[in-house]
Amino acid sequence: MAICKALGWITCLDKFVLVNQNSRPITEVAAGILLDQSGRYLLGQRPAGKPYAGYWEVPGGKIEKGETVFEALARELREELGIEIQSNTELTILEYDYPHAYVRLHVSIIRDWIGTPSGCEGQALSWELLSAEKPSVEPLLPAAWPMLERLKALLR
Repeated sequence: MAICKALGWITCLDKFVLVNQNSRPITEVAAGILLDQSGRYLLGQRPAGKPYAGYWEVPGGKIEKGETVFEALARELREELGIEIQSNTELTILEYDYPHAYVRLHVSIIRDWIGTPSGCEGQALSWELLSAEKPSVEPLLPAAWPMLERLKALLR
């Protein structure tokens, strides 16, 4: 929780929200935390040419018009990781104001998928221990911190 307060997050019920003071358009994003049976979660490194290139993030992407969160996750994780997800469990919804976009992140836990995740877009991947204090890779996208905090709180 301290990390969220330091970043300017406000806790509201069970969701982390950063107030959109600039009334910028909101980009809806689906993010999927792949959680394996060994208690590890997957991070991907943003490729060159994208905002925050080199930063580590939870896989996912924009929700297209008419898509559900699950449909967006299925499409994005197929494109990014080459896997087929079978189900998702909503973890939280949070908002973050990046310089390039104001995003609303629909964060899900993914425990059931077919295939072995690989970096289909040339991105590096890292399986991280949920029991570790912090990820072994850095830097992490700012919005990823509250996702991981919420996941750890839920699974304690």
